[in-house]
Amino acid sequence: MKKIIAMMLLLAAPASGQTISLDALSSYLNAMTTAESAFIQITDDGSQSTGRMYIKRPGRIRFEYDPPELALVIVGGGQVAVFDPKANAEPTRFPLIHTPLSLVLERTVDLARRDMVVMHKSEGPITFIVLQDPDRPEYGSIQLMFTDNPVQLSQWIVDDNSGSQTQIILGDWVQGQEIPNILFNIQAEMQK
Repeated sequence: MKKIIAMMLLLAAPASGQTISLDALSSYLNAMTTAESAFIQITDDGSQSTGRMYIKRPGRIRFEYDPPELALVIVGGGQVAVFDPKANAEPTRFPLIHTPLSLVLERTVDLARRDMVVMHKSEGPITFIVLQDPDRPEYGSIQLMFTDNPVQLSQWIVDDNSGSQTQIILGDWVQGQEIPNILFNIQAEMQK
């Protein structure tokens, strides 16, 4: 399944072979105020989940998982909260800065000036970058994949530095629409 999805992304992308510059990728991320997308999540064991993702930069993202999963992950206020309806407990919470996703959700992303890019290359129409906080390598890394013409984030892989990887493949990407702040309010979600 992973190979089929990757092949679909390559076929759908323009057939350019140029690596998108770090400045262009930074500009793309900084211009992204809001975005919404369907997603497929693939874990190391091959299990898959689907759902809807919402981004509101800086610092906010929400993953709503489809049935039977029904989990929810909210990033807001510098915190990550993982809601598991099967657990009947408070959400698991930890600081956003403890994840490599924080590098993408910063107020201002400047990939060319920060010492966080550990890989930057292209394969066909896809540009890959791997980001890792040089001051906190123990928090793992994130590999971002972008298509060009126009530049668009298509997927990422988070490596938590313990050997575990989670891949997120994005689809039906919509950018610039209004997304309410309440979607990223962890306390409000806890009161539901």
